[in-house]
Amino acid sequence: MLTIHHLNNSRSQRVLWLLEELAVPYRIEHYQRDAKTNLAPESLKAVHPLGKSPVLTDDEVVVAESAVIIEHLIEHHGQGRFQPSAASEAARQARYWLHYAEGSLMPFLVMSLVFRKIKEAPMPFFIKPVAKGIANQVMQSFVEPNVSTHLRYIDTHLATHTWFAGDELSAADFQMIFPLEAAISRSTLAQQLPNIAAYVKRVHARPAYQQALSKGGPYDYA
Repeated sequence: MLTIHHLNNSRSQRVLWLLEELAVPYRIEHYQRDAKTNLAPESLKAVHPLGKSPVLTDDEVVVAESAVIIEHLIEHHGQGRFQPSAASEAARQARYWLHYAEGSLMPFLVMSLVFRKIKEAPMPFFIKPVAKGIANQVMQSFVEPNVSTHLRYIDTHLATHTWFAGDELSAADFQMIFPLEAAISRSTLAQQLPNIAAYVKRVHARPAYQQALSKGGPYDYA
């Protein structure tokens, strides 16, 4: 039996979407973030030592990391769906974007979130101007230019692709939706880039995505 260990407002929402698209039986174990720290509960460590979500259990097999979970589900339960022909350009694109999401894009989005939190964090009044100045400098000189470069790169790709690997959904789409949702929720630029905005709306309009939302519970990014 497939079980997804689902944390609210997390990457596990994209796995729920894939499970709904595959229309395979599964169950959800719900976990809630700590209201003060926003961290996952310690109980997730009983499933996987890192205590992160998503984690998938497939009978006795425990699978962690979104990209690995997505590949596992498509390979073992997809019945050929979402798998472009191995030698095709679509397969290369699917593999590229599957790894790009967390390897290239998310680090800059996470840095953006961290430095914004630094500027808003409570601290002694005499330290705040220094911390805020350093955070602003890092954001303006490094983080924001890189976020802009990546978002414009993605928007250009989506100008000529319905889905990330072409005309059909692939593993790449299930992986890429979370960083794009996060970007749109925090970045004015992402909201203004037409192809990214249209892509996210296209995903959100899918019945399987809506069903995943209804089962996953509150999700700020949708």
